Amino acid sequence: MSSVYPSPETAAKYPFVPHPFEPLDEATMTKRANEFYASMATRRSARVFSEKAVPRELIDLAIGTAATAPSGAHQQPWTFVVIGDPETKRKIREAAEEEERKNYEGGRMPEEWREVLEPLGTHSNKEYLELVPWIVVAFEQRYSLRPDGSKQHHYYVKESLGIACGMFIAALHTMGLTTLTHTPSPMKFLSHLLERPASERPFVLFPVGYPEPGSLVPDIERKPLADVMVNFP
Repeated sequence: MSSVYPSPETAAKYPFVPHPFEPLDEATMTKRANEFYASMATRRSARVFSEKAVPRELIDLAIGTAATAPSGAHQQPWTFVVIGDPETKRKIREAAEEEERKNYEGGRMPEEWREVLEPLGTHSNKEYLELVPWIVVAFEQRYSLRPDGSKQHHYYVKESLGIACGMFIAALHTMGLTTLTHTPSPMKFLSHLLERPASERPFVLFPVGYPEPGSLVPDIERKPLADVMVNFP
């Protein structure tokens, strides 16, 4: 049996509720696991998107799912900014392409990085940023402000937001949408364009929508389980 949690002192000071956990039989667990794995194994990043509309409700549900992620000290250090306005999407594209041109054509990107990207066919043209119905930008909250104006620092921010973004991607795929983890570097322009406070930094930009019918993706394979898992001892 595990040690007492919470301690009597903690339970007396803060509210706790029963863990909402319902055990499943092994057959059901295996079935769910296989179905989810089979679905996620078909997930691909898109770089050619359709202009087909996506209901805003689906975006809200995906972000709501992301926000259920665990976070350091339960500080939930994330902000998801949703952009559907064509003018704002245009400005984001222009700013992103300006930075990417410096990377691809301006020599800012190391040669080794260019070599590993070459088979994927990426480049500085980010037309999809205007075509997609939605852009979602995840910002990391480095700190929040207490009522007296002092800073409350957040902990394990990148780890927490990374988990949330993974759940966001899984939610989109599960509902039949696609996305791309786009990180134009540097991304400071997003803070300015989206009027975010100094406490936040852009973490990743997600164009969200449907892939263009007939579009292509690189013919790649994922590492087999034996290459990503180690049994110890």
